[in-house]
Amino acid sequence: MSVAPAIAYDRMFRLDGRTVFVSGAAGHLGQAMTRGFLNAGARVILNGRVPARLDAFRAKLRQEGYDPDNVAVCAFDVRDENAFVRCLSTVPRLDVLVNNAITVEMGTIETASAEQFATAYDSGVRAAFAAMRIAEPAVTKAASASGHAAIINIASMYGVVSPDPSIYAETGLNSPPHYGPAKAALIQLTRHMACHWGAKGIRVNAIAPGPFPRDKFQREHPEFAARLAAKTPLGRVGTPNEMAGAAVFLASDAASYVTGAVLAVDGGWTAW
Repeated sequence: MSVAPAIAYDRMFRLDGRTVFVSGAAGHLGQAMTRGFLNAGARVILNGRVPARLDAFRAKLRQEGYDPDNVAVCAFDVRDENAFVRCLSTVPRLDVLVNNAITVEMGTIETASAEQFATAYDSGVRAAFAAMRIAEPAVTKAASASGHAAIINIASMYGVVSPDPSIYAETGLNSPPHYGPAKAALIQLTRHMACHWGAKGIRVNAIAPGPFPRDKFQREHPEFAARLAAKTPLGRVGTPNEMAGAAVFLASDAASYVTGAVLAVDGGWTAW
């Protein structure tokens, strides 16, 4: 009779000894995911366009007690492929790549321009593809060492469903028409890459966040925030730390058989 190998359940969500790259790391959700990875034991490379914001976030993490040796900074625009190559030249092994960055300008169907569509697609889809391709040797090396490695693309509920016009009413806070299509493309790219890179041990998944408005936004627009909350079966908006758990899960051994998936973290927004 064969005996199933022992499973260290208490270690399944740990990322000790692993390196994670997070684009848009100083942003609202990027900061929460970064803390999640650090708490799980990973070393995190923070990426963003503004060096001062990244340095300030790194200093804040140090004040919070995180080991500064586990936090590095690579400041560049994700659309700059040469800059990404230079950043990874010092990272022989990359266990987790998180494509979180996108550049989006506000607009409506009536005001959106072709240039805004191009910017959203270029920063949110083409740059993510370039990042995956550039990182592939380092990610493949990680997969060979530990059995699997992970790419996590941060999509959106609006890559799955349309914004509900009744929620936005006359607020002017509409989700721009170029944002959702870019995120939908990122979801399809996720599936494509998962199917083509599965044999290498590279898992490619997406997270589709729901409403995660900042606290300041909720204070300034309480009625709109209430409408967002009422749209979800849970009856509330999300808090950033609720993204961290999903990201750590997809990065960890707990998700070793998960690829090509789109994990909705939206309070049930897309369930009805």
